[in-house]
This record gives sequence, C-alpha cells and structure tokens, in this order.
Amino acid sequence: MGEALLVPLPLAGGGVRAALAAATASLTPLSATPRLDAELLMAHALGTTRNDLLLRHLDAPVPETFAPLLERRLAHEPIAYITGTRAFWTIDLAVGPGALVPRADSETLIEAAIAHFGARAPRRILDLGTGPGTLLLAALDQWPQATGIGVDASEAALGYARANADALGLAPRAAFATGDWAAKIEGRFDLILANPPYIGTGEQLPAEVRDHEPASALFAGADGLDDYRRIVPDLPRLLASGGAAVLEIGWTQADAVTGLASQHGLAAALFRDLGGRPRAILLT
Repeated sequence: MGEALLVPLPLAGGGVRAALAAATASLTPLSATPRLDAELLMAHALGTTRNDLLLRHLDAPVPETFAPLLERRLAHEPIAYITGTRAFWTIDLAVGPGALVPRADSETLIEAAIAHFGARAPRRILDLGTGPGTLLLAALDQWPQATGIGVDASEAALGYARANADALGLAPRAAFATGDWAAKIEGRFDLILANPPYIGTGEQLPAEVRDHEPASALFAGADGLDDYRRIVPDLPRLLASGGAAVLEIGWTQADAVTGLASQHGLAAALFRDLGGRPRAILLT
C-alpha cells in the first residue's frame, strides 16, 4: 500500500498543517472530498474532533498513527470504517464492516417525515433495514416521546444498532429484531422508514463502496427494485391512520416506486436531497 502515497507526507518534524495539504493532494484522485477526508483522519489520529483540530492543532506535530490511517483511505477503505464513526442528522453512529455507512442524502427521509407530521409527532416508528440504527435512532432523537423497532437481516448490522442505541441513551425506546423486511411485523406504526438496497446488479460503484460495504445492503436485482416489490405491499396493513412511510430511492426510480405504491392504494409525494436529486418517496 505504501506506493499509493502520491505525495510524500512531511511526517519527520513536519506539522499538521503541511501534512493536511500533502494528504489532500494524495487523496484528490480518489475522493470527492479530499480535504475533509484528510481532516477527519488527522482528527482521529489526534484523538480530537475536526473542529478542535482546525481551531487548536494545525501547528502541532503529526502523530505517527496518521500515515497508516491515510494509507487505508488510499486503498479505498471508507472513512467511516477507518474512524469507526459517522455523523448523521443530530447523532453520531458507530459503524464498521458489515454495516452500510450512513449518508447525508438519507437525512432527506427525516426531513420528509418532519414535513408530514408538522407539529404532531409519531408515536410508533418502524425502520426496515435499519443497518447500524441510522434512521430509527435519528427519528427517536428527533421525537423524544416516540418508541420504535429496527429490523435487519444482518446480525452484524444489528450489533452496531444495539451498541448505538446504548451509547445514545435511546435503548429504552428502541427494539431491534432480525427479520426479512416486514414479514413478521405486526401492529400499526405512525412512521415507517426504509432505506432498502436499490442498486441494479449491473451498475458500477466506487471501489470504496463495492469492495467494503455489504453487497446485501446495496444490490436489489437487475433493475434495483426487487426490495420495493417486497416492502410496499405490506405498508397498507402496517400504517396507522394519519401515518406515513418514507422510502429512500435511487434518483432514477421515482416513477417506478410511485407506480408500485399506486397499485397498493398509496399516494406518493417526492422529496429531493440537497443536490436536487429525487431521494425519498413519502407514502400515505
């Protein structure tokens, strides 16, 4: 991996400021956010936050642990796996191999739910494909009176979800279950959240996603719609009166998912992410 370092790092006697500049140059060919990546890795190496790094440590010596962290990133390992954490909505989540990395685009689902409920608050929440607890725990933090269930087929992901619920003080309001989407779920929920796999099996992915994140959380048949075909038919029996289901979608899938929802008597509203791309479908 050492040959992947495109720019020599000024580690011997050099300071953090210079190391960040060199690391940013090395990361530019493989990352859309090279400076941010470098800062997150440096903050992790220093055992501090990114904000504290920028405010207090730019003239500090570079810790010996920084170069190995950078080499891992240059080998396309996701930043979140290297640092072991990812910020999402108002919470920080522990993540690692076996769990889908939370992405900022998925915050669109929480925004859509807030738009639907307004001054009201959902009481019971269901998160299908919860991964490390991403959507469920963000929703429980948003609505302190709510309780919820997170379902996932991966025991590895559920291990992260339970640990995150404990760390965030949300465990008394969060239950987690191994399951096949909503197959064994009973009762009705005010809010149903789901970020299912929606990538077609023939689609190309960046190496950091393809080689590190679990394929079972990414791919859903040739057209990427297999799991919507399984989830949507269960929604009418699970939704409480006045409730809503919010599903993440790929940016080309709005019409297909809306059409599927219509077949099951559900009305759909589209929400876009910060980049203006279709990202979530709210179903009622």
